[in-house]
Amino acid sequence: MGQAGQQGRGSRSNNLVVPQATAALQQLKYEAAQELGVTIPQDGYYGNYTSRETGSLGGYITKRLVQLAEQQLSGRS
Repeated sequence: MGQAGQQGRGSRSNNLVVPQATAALQQLKYEAAQELGVTIPQDGYYGNYTSRETGSLGGYITKRLVQLAEQQLSGRS
């Protein structure tokens, strides 16, 4: 079976370029979820969530990451 079929079995296709950023990204995910009113599942299973919920969370995280990168590039922190 291809990689797409393996995603449901716990494999991750989004490997971090900087593994040391794991904790910061997890914190960002929890903050974003709190701001959007989405509860992060403790077991990591998102199957009971709608595409709108998971998509809004992912989109919000991406927006925040772009903002952080722009601030760094402009010399602000």
